Amino acid sequence: MSSSKAENSAPSTAAATPTRRTFGEPWPEFNDGLTYHDLVRPSDAGLTLIEFYSRKYKNSAPLQGWLQRIQNKQITIDGRVVSNPDASLSPGAQLVYHRLPWKEPNAPYVLEVLFEDDDMIALNKPSGLQVLPGGLFQQRTVLTQLQWRASKLSSLSSSGESHPVPVHRLGRGTSGILLCAKTKLAKSRLSAYFADGTSIVQEKRYSNLEVMRVRKIIKIYRALVSGVINEDELVIEQPIGMVRYPGVAKGLYVASPSGKPALSNVRVLERQVEKNCTLVEVEIQSGRPHQIRIHLSFIGHPLIGDPLYIDGGQPMCFDPDLIDESFAQDGGYRRPENPVPGDCGYNLHAHKLALPHPITDELIAINAPLPSILKASQEC
Repeated sequence: MSSSKAENSAPSTAAATPTRRTFGEPWPEFNDGLTYHDLVRPSDAGLTLIEFYSRKYKNSAPLQGWLQRIQNKQITIDGRVVSNPDASLSPGAQLVYHRLPWKEPNAPYVLEVLFEDDDMIALNKPSGLQVLPGGLFQQRTVLTQLQWRASKLSSLSSSGESHPVPVHRLGRGTSGILLCAKTKLAKSRLSAYFADGTSIVQEKRYSNLEVMRVRKIIKIYRALVSGVINEDELVIEQPIGMVRYPGVAKGLYVASPSGKPALSNVRVLERQVEKNCTLVEVEIQSGRPHQIRIHLSFIGHPLIGDPLYIDGGQPMCFDPDLIDESFAQDGGYRRPENPVPGDCGYNLHAHKLALPHPITDELIAINAPLPSILKASQEC
């Protein structure tokens, strides 16, 4: 963005969109299942079928679960169904595991368009909708709705297909602005913005804003936390690391002295003393998973309704040695009894986003309408 242009104009904003545009298709009752492909490497030659899967994919199912999948005739070797778990594998053999279709948990499907051009689209993601496939949610995701929409639009246009994809994530229970790229170039540049979110570009002054330090990307959230925060503003710099946790294959992010640096600027908007809660605005200058939930709980003010994180930035139920080995009909682990990161119930909203356009470099400012519970009394 040229400095002269930025100094003489206020940032463009999605609020100028004259009509509210939404899209979304209702979810089918069952998804299509999944298919996983593997090629047997020389180092795995001689292993039995059950040894291969139970060792390589132990996070997907326990040993008995993989036995069940094999006996259900869900695995083929070179196109042939094999139900013998002790079948020996040869180098170069092609393995295919077919995960049976299942009914995914309920999730909203309607998405509001906050900003869109040929290069990117910003959505207002509802709470309860997962961004990318994972766990029980493989079809009921933002990505699926984007793909369905792109397919429908491409059939009506001769200008070629676009392949919109999210360039960052929001927790399933978090609502608000989700930025998606529509071209490979835009994806590359937007992803770099999020990866380098702490670099300062320059300072600008706008008529409706005080001096704003413009990084590659600015992310501002609203949250409702428990307890009354005394300070008007505070900075949280607690590192965030990972620990082993039941039901989360890759581990759970928590406040940890040995973790990666993370910084959150918190500003109190309204203290609701009678309800023992505080409405806050949070600007994050890093993007660690669940950073706001962890940081606010670390200082003793967890998000109201957060089923997972409590004071100190730690999980509510934490016994790393307790692993549930029971498995579902398809052989995979059952939904864990303890809370997991994707659980909803808290109030966190990605409210404002500002960034240079990935192609034109024009400053784009996007606002997502606030849920009523996250509005200050003067905003209602």
